[in-house]
Amino acid sequence: MANVTVDEDQQWLLNCLSATLDPNQEVRSFAEASLNQASLQPGFGRGLSKVAANRDLPFGLRQLAAVLLKHFIKKHWHEGDESFEHPAVSSDEKAVIRGLLLSTLDDSNRKLCTAISMAIASIAVYDWPESWPDLLPFLLKLIGDQSDMNGVHGALRCLALLAGDLDDTMIPTLIPFLFPCLYTIVSSSQAETSALMEPMLKPWIDQFSFILEHPVQPEDPDDWGIRMEVFKCLNQFVQNFHSFTESEFMVIVGPLWQTFISSLRVYTRSAIEGTEDPYEGRYDSDGAEKSLDSFVIQLFEFLLTIVGSKKLVKVVETNIADLVYYTIGFLQVTEQQVHTWSMDANQFVADEDDATYSCRVSGSLLLEEVATCFGREGIDAILKAVRKQFSESQQEKAGGSVVWWRIREATLFALSSLSEQLLEAEVPGLGNLLEQMITEDMGIGVHEYPFLYARMFVSVARFSSMISCGILEHFLQAAIRTIGINVPPAVKVGACRALSQLLNEANKSVIQPQIMGLLSSLTDLLHQASDETLHLVLETLQAAIRAGHESSASAEPIISPIILNMWALHVSDPFVSIDAIEVLEAIKDAPGCIRPLASRILPYLGPILNKPQQQPDGLVAGSLDLLTMLLKNAPTDVVKAAYDVCFDAIIRIVLQSDDHSEMQNATECLASFVSGGRQEVLAWGSDSGFTMRNLLDAASRLLDPDLESSGSLFVGSYILQLILHLPSQMAQHIRDLIVALVRRMQSASIAGLKSSLLFIFARLVHMSSPNVEQFINLLITIPAEGYQNAFVYVMSEWTKQQGEIQGAYQIKVTASALALLLSTRHAELTNINVQGHLIKSVAGITTRSKAKSAPDQWTMVPLPAKILAVLADALIEIQEQVWDAKDEDSDWEEIHEGDMEAEKDLLYSAAATPFGRSANEHLEAMAKAYNEDQEDDYEDDMLSVSDPLNERSILQINLANYLMDFILKFSQSDQQLFDYLCQSLTRAQQNAIKIVLNR
Repeated sequence: MANVTVDEDQQWLLNCLSATLDPNQEVRSFAEASLNQASLQPGFGRGLSKVAANRDLPFGLRQLAAVLLKHFIKKHWHEGDESFEHPAVSSDEKAVIRGLLLSTLDDSNRKLCTAISMAIASIAVYDWPESWPDLLPFLLKLIGDQSDMNGVHGALRCLALLAGDLDDTMIPTLIPFLFPCLYTIVSSSQAETSALMEPMLKPWIDQFSFILEHPVQPEDPDDWGIRMEVFKCLNQFVQNFHSFTESEFMVIVGPLWQTFISSLRVYTRSAIEGTEDPYEGRYDSDGAEKSLDSFVIQLFEFLLTIVGSKKLVKVVETNIADLVYYTIGFLQVTEQQVHTWSMDANQFVADEDDATYSCRVSGSLLLEEVATCFGREGIDAILKAVRKQFSESQQEKAGGSVVWWRIREATLFALSSLSEQLLEAEVPGLGNLLEQMITEDMGIGVHEYPFLYARMFVSVARFSSMISCGILEHFLQAAIRTIGINVPPAVKVGACRALSQLLNEANKSVIQPQIMGLLSSLTDLLHQASDETLHLVLETLQAAIRAGHESSASAEPIISPIILNMWALHVSDPFVSIDAIEVLEAIKDAPGCIRPLASRILPYLGPILNKPQQQPDGLVAGSLDLLTMLLKNAPTDVVKAAYDVCFDAIIRIVLQSDDHSEMQNATECLASFVSGGRQEVLAWGSDSGFTMRNLLDAASRLLDPDLESSGSLFVGSYILQLILHLPSQMAQHIRDLIVALVRRMQSASIAGLKSSLLFIFARLVHMSSPNVEQFINLLITIPAEGYQNAFVYVMSEWTKQQGEIQGAYQIKVTASALALLLSTRHAELTNINVQGHLIKSVAGITTRSKAKSAPDQWTMVPLPAKILAVLADALIEIQEQVWDAKDEDSDWEEIHEGDMEAEKDLLYSAAATPFGRSANEHLEAMAKAYNEDQEDDYEDDMLSVSDPLNERSILQINLANYLMDFILKFSQSDQQLFDYLCQSLTRAQQNAIKIVLNR
């Protein structure tokens, strides 16, 4: 492109850009502020584009301009975007920017091309194809011009970035135009004849087969890179071309297997043994990794796609045993990992948590997919491969090999990665195999084979239910000893993992005598831990404290100050601070510990909360979090002590703070005070009326419609506690409360906040029973902006949001409340129309601009019909839970494995079709499944625990039985109305109701 003329405005921009790179902080800050101000003026984006396009300017300035332009586009290009900030870029300026960016794609500097491509991709998300139809033709033209390789590279880089933003409906549209150009690049000498003689896919497959049929070569990153690109393209074939048949794919199977087997040989020498260069951590000029590890990961990703494809899985079915056997070979610890993990325990923990991109993780994912897709056949293949690898490792060990332990560790790693599936399958002989593998190595040297010893600890914990008590006790005792002695860090990591899982189920008489020593050793280990290992040690310490129970009281004076200090040091780190609070909670729950713990925490928190403005970032919010933990299920005297020290300060934080984290945590604290103190909380202050006004003032601010939704996020729980525990005081404010709830709901931008406020309305419905009509009448008298009244608004939102409400208790309360409302048959119900079904939009690609111009359209249905539909959906969800939990030999399972197109209809037509169980049996299973599903929710849900009404009527509600009884009675009481309402239901909803009616 011709160089761009530098005018006065451009010179000012260049000076500012240069100043942002100045070593003087003041100069940089002034320049950045100037650029921020300039970004609000027309022409700023055009100016940045001109700088990026001017090839006479230094590379650094051009790249900086391109990067700033990308951020500018994110903020100012599209008004419908979440990150949009005014002003918007004008249409004329957009056209100039798009043209300048495209003209710069053939720049010789590849880093600049990448920056330009990122800016183009950012625009394409909004503009392509409607507002930028010439983008793709321009890129394809660049790719097709082999005389300008800079242009080819720039266009390919841009397409690669664009592909990340394309959905599966766009890719098939793009590929027919793109592939011929790409194929020319891959095989230019044969392109013309192949393109004429063969269908589009065939020359690609032939070319790929040619590339893959040769054995993988060591120390050849260029070869690995080409194969990686082949795997990426094949992945696209399998995922996006439904016409890609098994017979067409067979052409690639032999070459693919050759690549797979030969790559393991190279990987063994290069990565595992470390005798050849694996090119670890090396990148090409585009920033793409070109290591052997990244190549193997891409290979596994493609194999994962094949195994997960119903159409192509048959291709590998006959070789599944070999596929698994060689995959386990790739899972061996590499020489680089041995070095890294020996030096850095944190990295070992991080890698073990599957938080990293590695060959071991990718290989284990492939094994999981084999077990999932092939079922018992896949699991049997995995166990067969494990036995074979174990036998070979025995031979290696007997032969004096120094690396025999690697494949042994890999087999245990493979089994541990599949522990959930293997335990669920209840495979005969697995326990004996594990015990054989583990007992053979129980006497190995910890220092000689630290990673194998660590893997044994983890494996015993993962499969504790299948291992004999004697072996479990041996490893539990060994883990306890390991924490306190000098062993390699990896072994301590394995011991911690074992203890955190085994202590809870351990024989108390065996571990009680050792608990104090273990607590002491773990406390010492805390001082050596950091980052990832700190999380693990804290998790283990928590398990030890809970296992110690009564014994933990003796350790409280020692452990609590240490953990409190650690919490204070890491209060800005959410992971460590949460772990520390959970350890303190375990201490609190131990007999006799809550009062001494409170006496340590409260004097520390008081000064922080009373002077929040003087505290470092995060300390106030963290302190409120800590206090909430202390208040949870605390005896009244502890709540009172906390009230005396902190209550007034927390009220002030709610009323004055602008920090959303502080407001959220302070709201939870107030809810805990009300829940724990109940009526007594009003008597603790000098003036009960003043305390109540404070509580109401806090509620008023949190319900302020002008407050950002994040600050109000937990107001629902707080308001509910006020209603439940201070009912006589709140009764006189109920109308004002509903007005505030409606206004807050209407301005809420967070779905979770809206759902929590709807829950309050549901709770009020229950509290008004059996006079629900009076509550409806009250809502009708309250205005709601844009709606006839508050009842119309609340029901419109409630019926839209019901499917998004989370938690068994919350679903139970809201669903049963809807049933109560419908049962009133209030005249106002039939006068309200609410959102019904989504009307399918016009076929085609849905872009952001199209979605804005043609938003989703919905049918409108009468409120009673919508409520019945919502209740039917609740039944459907419970039915699906039954289906998920049913026995493998059930007739329902046979249905599920049949025609997937008829799946939904079959599920709900049980009443009309004999499935081997009666409708009554199925309904009983539904009720049982729902009860089992909600047990865990009750244990941790403060709403249900502290709800006095829940202790009576709601707690007895089994939602499945409740809904079935309601539907039956409702249909019997007014058959004509019921039949009318059912007409608007979907077929699935009608069938769910038929099951109930035909029982």
